[in-house]
Amino acid sequence: MSESTAFDWRPFLLKFSGEWADSLPDDEPRSEDEETARQARWLGFPPASEERIAAMEARLGRRMPPSYREFLKVSDGWRHAGGFVWLLAGTQDASWHDDASGLGDSFEEYLDEDAGPEERREVDIWRRGLQLDVESDATYVLMDPEDVDENGEWAVYTWAGWRAAPPERHADFLAFMREMHREFHSLRARPDDGEPAFVNDTTREQDSLVEEARQEALLGGWQRAVEMLDEAREYGRPRAAGLGDQIRRLLGQTSLVYFEDLVTDPLYAPDLLPPLVAEHAHAHHDDSTLKFHLRGADDHLESQAYATLEQVRNGTYGYAPAGPFGEAVERARELARWGDGDEAWRTLMNAVPLWEPLGPDHLGPLGWVADPVLGPLLTPERGRELLSTPRGGRTGEAPGPTPGLDPGGLAWLAEPDGGGNRGSYRFVLVEGVEPRELPGRLADGNGGTHGNTDGGGDGTGDGTGLNEPLTLWEARGRSRRDKLEFSSYDDRALMAVGRAGGGWSFAFDGDPAAFGRERFVSPAAGASAGTRAVVVWSGLRVGHREPFFHLSVARDGAEEYAFTYTDGEVRRSGEIPGALDPGRFLGAVEDCAEAERPLLEAVAGEFGVGLPRHAIRRGRLHTFTSRSWTRPPGKGEAHMVIRMEPMPSDPADRERREADGSRTE
Repeated sequence: MSESTAFDWRPFLLKFSGEWADSLPDDEPRSEDEETARQARWLGFPPASEERIAAMEARLGRRMPPSYREFLKVSDGWRHAGGFVWLLAGTQDASWHDDASGLGDSFEEYLDEDAGPEERREVDIWRRGLQLDVESDATYVLMDPEDVDENGEWAVYTWAGWRAAPPERHADFLAFMREMHREFHSLRARPDDGEPAFVNDTTREQDSLVEEARQEALLGGWQRAVEMLDEAREYGRPRAAGLGDQIRRLLGQTSLVYFEDLVTDPLYAPDLLPPLVAEHAHAHHDDSTLKFHLRGADDHLESQAYATLEQVRNGTYGYAPAGPFGEAVERARELARWGDGDEAWRTLMNAVPLWEPLGPDHLGPLGWVADPVLGPLLTPERGRELLSTPRGGRTGEAPGPTPGLDPGGLAWLAEPDGGGNRGSYRFVLVEGVEPRELPGRLADGNGGTHGNTDGGGDGTGDGTGLNEPLTLWEARGRSRRDKLEFSSYDDRALMAVGRAGGGWSFAFDGDPAAFGRERFVSPAAGASAGTRAVVVWSGLRVGHREPFFHLSVARDGAEEYAFTYTDGEVRRSGEIPGALDPGRFLGAVEDCAEAERPLLEAVAGEFGVGLPRHAIRRGRLHTFTSRSWTRPPGKGEAHMVIRMEPMPSDPADRERREADGSRTE
């Protein structure tokens, strides 16, 4: 027997009716029918007899689903189902909709040729559905005789054009009525100014659920907590949405996450505003829409939100909580900005038990997800680890550590990226120096930077020639935007820097120009003053070009050995260690692409190095522009340079220059 068949409708409907009657203000105008229902504390009608139900089924040509049938035996129709259906059909008024609204045709206009069953159902429900709404606020309630479960229950669909959403599905009529009861409470949960709060056994039960969920979340039981908060949220209980959104955001969810009721509280705004603002900056260009989610905020908090938005947009926002947890955040940021994301995460997690909430409704540290350096550390798995850790003064068993995101070594470079692409890449490894020193070894001072800062994104810098941490995509876009000179021979590279393990630092370029063996000049020698430097440039998997691979190693300003594979041949110089002998790799496979992984493994093993996959692909690293990787053109070698002048701000001067045309050398 299904739950809907076994359900006792009368107590539920009596409760629904009594709560509705109690919620009505004494001085509110209402119809005679509503006043009668209020005094009787009954929104229903007399029960329908079996004969009456059978006659309805004969008229409609179908036996009604069990939950609706049992409902009719208690009440033949219903008033005020939720907030927008004023009269629900009983045995006399239920009828086939037969697309009387024309919505079936309207929905079909937007169907693609490859529309799936769910999209098709949104069209067909208007043609075959049984309409239950009799009087409503432009809200339709239809039961689908073709969407039937194993118990014979028909799904119920509701739709209102003013909601700007597809039809909402309810498993059966009982599920629909329960949702209408929750909708009624949700609409009563926020009284108008001057009206008293609506309080009864249901609201007290749900508020108790919110408090239990809050305690459970701080103990690490986030799964149970979010279930309780979601239930209370459907009843419109204050705080439930804001508390649940904190959990959802740490799980990596951003859609419809607004920290309602809490983000505009000055107590919680310092930690909840940044992630809200960061998602707005990512998804919206119209900044006026930010105010919509700050309803109730005073002028000071609104100004704070827009100031934070500016910081997020220009990359200067930095998460800085107080106390021991804040000290750990600074250590984690220092690790993350040089590419050691796994150690940065462990540093944060080890300090989570020390985190102190800003108030009782604060469930975990949130501001760090908006930090340009720390934010990329978040993954759903890591969010679950944080949420499972007791915090805010609670004690308990901590979860096992989440596996790191970086596999170590270099072999991952042979794998396709998230888009399935396998491209060319190049990198320089320098032993015994810090990443901040690499521009001095690899740049000639004319490459240009955008920001020229080494302050972790704060814009203060120390003159090392590093740009603020950016994703490689952001850094490339900014570099190209500022570039005013283009050369057919110059090959300056935008390099991301960080630590490569074992005392090495790296500079990485994931989008290099085409490899030209005749004019290529390895930067290894120039980078190796007083130490060792290694250069790798791989294009073994670039389908539209001839495959190639280059390795060069230098010490104290002079190249020790190198080899270059192009056109199916290997050119070598110096005494190459046996572990790196190209004949072991490129001569032993039919497809040279198969040699890439073992070659990278050999380089990693020879020098004890690795590149951080997550930081390079998903994180934000400092960047700089290197000197050219190709020599200047020799005598008789043709080349072209295009220089563009910035457009002047003075309109008259701009018109004169536009009339002269652009200059090309």
